[in-house]
Amino acid sequence: MILPIVAYGDPVLKKEGTEISKDYPNLNELIENMFETMYNAMGVGLAAPQIGLPIRLFLVDTSPFAEDEDLADGEGDALKDFKRVFINATILEEEGDEWAFNEGCLSIPDVREDVFRQPKITIEYFDENFKKHTESYSGLIARVIQHEYDHIEGVLFTDKLSSFKKRLIKGKLLNISKGKINVDYKMRFPNQKKKR
Repeated sequence: MILPIVAYGDPVLKKEGTEISKDYPNLNELIENMFETMYNAMGVGLAAPQIGLPIRLFLVDTSPFAEDEDLADGEGDALKDFKRVFINATILEEEGDEWAFNEGCLSIPDVREDVFRQPKITIEYFDENFKKHTESYSGLIARVIQHEYDHIEGVLFTDKLSSFKKRLIKGKLLNISKGKINVDYKMRFPNQKKKR
C-alpha cells in the first residue's frame, strides 16, 4: 500500500525516533508498504518519520544510482545490488574529508542543495529479521544511509545548510509546508488533518 509522505513542516520530522522491538505491530507489512511508497515516489531511501512514524526504521535501495556515468570503478555494481532495511541503527563512526553532493528529499520536493558529509561510515543496525549487523560503507551508499539516518535523529538535510542558503530557500520551504507544490506522489501536509 502506498502511504502519504509527510511534508516539510510536520513536527514528526523533527522528532528523534524511538527504538522498536521485533514485536512491533505489522512490521513486515510496514516495511513492504515503505518500499512500495519509496519506489512510487522514485526515491532511494525512506525513513519511518517520513510516513508519520517517529521510530528508528529506514530503508535504502541505491540501484537507481547505478546507471550514473560519473561513478568510480566498481561503485555502480555495489549500488545496483544495495537494498537494506535498517532498524534501531546507530552510526558508530564517520571518517574522511567531507565532500559535497547535491541532495534532495521526498519530504522536501523540488529543493536540492549541496550537503557536506564524511565519505566513510560504520553503522550498527538490525535487519528486518532482527539480525544484528556492524558494517562499513563509503561513497554514495554511505551518503544515502547518512541522509536517512538523519531522519531518525530528527534532522533534515536543510538543517545542514548555511544560514545564507537557508534564507534563499525559506519561501520554497514555506510553500511546501502549506501544500503549495505539485508532486506526483501522495503527500500529507502539516496543515491537513490526519484521516482516521
